[in-house]
Amino acid sequence: MSKTEPKYSYLEPPNETEVPEELQKEFDVTIETQLSQQGFFNNLFKILPLNAKQFKGFLDFKQSLFDSQTCYLSNIDKEMIGLVVSSTNSCTFCLTTHGDILRGLTQDPVWVDKLTYNYRSADLTEKQRALCDYAYRATKNVAELTTDEVDKLRAVGFNDHEILEAAFVVGFFNYTNRWVSTIGAIPNPGHYSHNR
Repeated sequence: MSKTEPKYSYLEPPNETEVPEELQKEFDVTIETQLSQQGFFNNLFKILPLNAKQFKGFLDFKQSLFDSQTCYLSNIDKEMIGLVVSSTNSCTFCLTTHGDILRGLTQDPVWVDKLTYNYRSADLTEKQRALCDYAYRATKNVAELTTDEVDKLRAVGFNDHEILEAAFVVGFFNYTNRWVSTIGAIPNPGHYSHNR
């Protein structure tokens, strides 16, 4: 890596020959979309093609969780879960990027900041608080979860489809927080001020 090329993580970006051409084209389209929509791209798109097929699998699973046409929870609810999980895990990268996304969805940067620092200080509906409590407990003390947690979600109006999706989202963010933190992923500086 040249001294003028930015650092994206502890890992070096792949060279052009390491990424299958058809997958690189797909990744490039995503980067171009991000550039046109926000003026910058998620730095992981420069590192993760190093293991291109695994990256593609990650993106496909993420898409299945965040496709508003086929999912049960709103994207606001899912990003809210993601911030609670990422805050509990102290994952700077995910807090920065998903805070940006949630600010764009809600147009309420103060609420998102409160949620990021300590979800208990944010103005939440009864259902939102139940989701945040579930995400926190499932992240902090998963071995202690019982049917009580599911019953609490049902009591405020969540059905089993929504509860299972919440579990998938909690698991997805815990999984992502771990590997993103262990490779030292660096958020694009644009995320800090975007959607404020």
